[in-house]
Amino acid sequence: MSESGWVSSSLPYLTPRVKGQTDAWGAEAAAKGGQGGQLIVFAGEAPAPAEVAELLGIPAGEPVVVRRRVIQLDGVPSELTDTYYPVDIARGTRLAEKGRIPGGAVTYLAELGYVGVRVQEDVTARMPGPAERETLRLDRDEPALRLSRLTLDGDDRPLQVDMIVLPAHRQRLRYEIQIG
Repeated sequence: MSESGWVSSSLPYLTPRVKGQTDAWGAEAAAKGGQGGQLIVFAGEAPAPAEVAELLGIPAGEPVVVRRRVIQLDGVPSELTDTYYPVDIARGTRLAEKGRIPGGAVTYLAELGYVGVRVQEDVTARMPGPAERETLRLDRDEPALRLSRLTLDGDDRPLQVDMIVLPAHRQRLRYEIQIG
């Protein structure tokens, strides 16, 4: 699969899957002739970093549930994703456990009664830190994209925050907006 030919859309990652469907990343990778996978390196409670706390509307350092994952394409790390949830939504659920969630976390949240209806994404470019560079197998001069995603329910309540780091030269993000 050509690195420069990868185009990703956020919509499948925001929509609950139908029972029996694979997670959005696995489906996207398979549709493009690859195999998507993920390594869950941490799941549990941790203090909220300042930026995450601000997006969730809680004080910095307050506990949140976080899932830290290395997303892989054909066995090669392709992104780092940390997903944060308010503890009143995720404490004591599968989101706080290291195991895979059939259909993905968005599907599981919907099963718990939490459905996102609005998303705010910010994309910035920066040089990756040493650990990010090593995990993503980047050269010292290769920049990364950082995507911050806040998902809100119909009452504008924050449901989750994703902090994603992607190798810039391997990505093209596509946003399709329908007006009216």
